[in-house]
Amino acid sequence: MRPIVDFCLHTLVFLAGFSLVIMAVMSAIRTLILPRSSPSFITSFVFRSIRYCFNFYIKKRADTYEERDQIMAFYAPIAVFVLPLAWLIFVMFGYAGMMWAVDPNLNIHDAITLSGSSLMTLGFRFEDNFLLIIMAFSEAALGMMLVALVIGYLPTMYGAFSRREAAVNRLEVRAGSPPSSVEMILRLHRIGFLYQEADMFTMWQEWEMWFYEVEESHTTLAMLNFFRSPKPGNSWLTAAGTVLDCAAILTSTVDIPNKFTFQLTIRAGYIALRSISDFFRLKYDADPSPDAPISIEREEFDEVYDRLMASGIAVLEDRDRCWRDYAGWRVNYDTVLLQLAALLMAPYSPWVSDRGLQVYPRNANQ
Repeated sequence: MRPIVDFCLHTLVFLAGFSLVIMAVMSAIRTLILPRSSPSFITSFVFRSIRYCFNFYIKKRADTYEERDQIMAFYAPIAVFVLPLAWLIFVMFGYAGMMWAVDPNLNIHDAITLSGSSLMTLGFRFEDNFLLIIMAFSEAALGMMLVALVIGYLPTMYGAFSRREAAVNRLEVRAGSPPSSVEMILRLHRIGFLYQEADMFTMWQEWEMWFYEVEESHTTLAMLNFFRSPKPGNSWLTAAGTVLDCAAILTSTVDIPNKFTFQLTIRAGYIALRSISDFFRLKYDADPSPDAPISIEREEFDEVYDRLMASGIAVLEDRDRCWRDYAGWRVNYDTVLLQLAALLMAPYSPWVSDRGLQVYPRNANQ
């Protein structure tokens, strides 16, 4: 009876250890290699655990946004640093379980020591057992592969980060800091850019392409969402919200030709934000009614309308129609924009993070 029990125990331990190794490998593949968003338990656990620690520390130590921003600037880098350590720990204990299961002469301490020595390629522990030798070689190779993946991943991530931030910095010239959609329209009007059809087409096409790249990079490399801009007042999300609102106001309110360029940018933008929200499992209405409520009040829109008209910008005469059209565009991205602003602790920006929802998703993947 005893041999059967021992056999079953060693089999279960081997399978459990093998499962830990597979979990680590699949997590690395989903996080670093798979060219689409895919949930990963280990990645989610690491990011959520560190986020809870940061949230707790911020509640105790940070009274202003500047203090919160300084603290949160370390969140994503620390999580990225801890993540490969978590993969290596899973691999080490997984192989330790498998090594203990295949060699009855090993105790738990010896199995962990042998596994760690193999994973780190230190070689200070050796067992003259063919199965253990094969497992030690495979563990050492797997450890080096994980390290190589991380080394290759960082330049790719920071390349996407640099391209994202270049556009965010350019927006500061056009929309101020913090960025404002109204200020952006006024500045374009003052310099005579607003009615230059060819130049406007080029500029908004660039923003449309920017949204395409953000959608791809921030779902494939989801950690990028949490990397904050070098300037505390800047954020890729507030830039996205400002550009979307600017395009929505130009489409609905300003008498300007070629509105299809703004409409394409809006559609590219809200599709990108929805894709990122899907990754974090944020809830929103995928097919909202054009007259559904939005976070912007009619009085706020009227103030913008009056300000544009007072600045000499040609606005459409039917104010009510302008409001309905603006709200009909805003409803497509209103909920996801506010939820992402709360999730990322975005800096202050009118109509973006000044009315956020305090949301941290229960089943977030990162």
